[in-house]
Amino acid sequence: MTDKPIICFGQQPCGIFPKRFFVAKVHTARKLQQELGGRIVFFYHDADSDYRETVTVMRDKQSGELDRLNFIATSKVQKKYTPFYLKKIPDTWKDEIKRQLPRFVDQELAGIIYDTDEQTVADFCLAVYTKLGLMDGIEVVRSGDKDIRARASELEDDYFADVLYEGEMVRARVQGGKIRLARGGGQFIDLPDQEIIKQQKSPPARKRFEWMQSVIHCTHYVMGEGERQYMDTDAHPEVEFIDRDTIEDHNLAWLSKELSS
Repeated sequence: MTDKPIICFGQQPCGIFPKRFFVAKVHTARKLQQELGGRIVFFYHDADSDYRETVTVMRDKQSGELDRLNFIATSKVQKKYTPFYLKKIPDTWKDEIKRQLPRFVDQELAGIIYDTDEQTVADFCLAVYTKLGLMDGIEVVRSGDKDIRARASELEDDYFADVLYEGEMVRARVQGGKIRLARGGGQFIDLPDQEIIKQQKSPPARKRFEWMQSVIHCTHYVMGEGERQYMDTDAHPEVEFIDRDTIEDHNLAWLSKELSS
């Protein structure tokens, strides 16, 4: 513990290039640090598995139309259920993205993608965000890190667990004594009962801050718009919650260096 401010913000991997709302969180945290001192911690929720989080919306340079790019997966199970820190990127994806990126970005930005060779979605995204300068001086805490999970508060009754399914590691919901994968439309795949240890567990959204806070002990937290909908800020009077700066086209990819100055 320390009496110096610990400024935190959280996010799943959020695109081949980061979404603009993520950049707004980074810059809000940096402004707070300039005012208060202390350090910044990025809670990287790479244990999530929702491939829609990494949809990257960019504008075609010639037509002006918006288009969507994303990673491809090695299997349907990996695409839908494997956590980002284990979700593998097939070699064919790099060839595909090289054909598409010139429509959207200049050679310098495209080169960042071409020169990034990390093999999982979480590692790839973090490497790109780091090369863009967004992670300079920021400590990263990852929800998929087994050491972090061992140090965090215990999750009981309702949580996610990394378990095997059809030869792949998947993120299953454990709730009411059942281990399940959501198929959509209110349907589920029930998995066999099995022992689950702490290092396999990660929190659902409503428990995410409390679980994170048990490790990071932040004094200030930069909130996104979505987090306001489910976080119980009153349960944490020790933390000052700050809304991230507003930014236009917040769901589009950040493709300009103007905000990094």
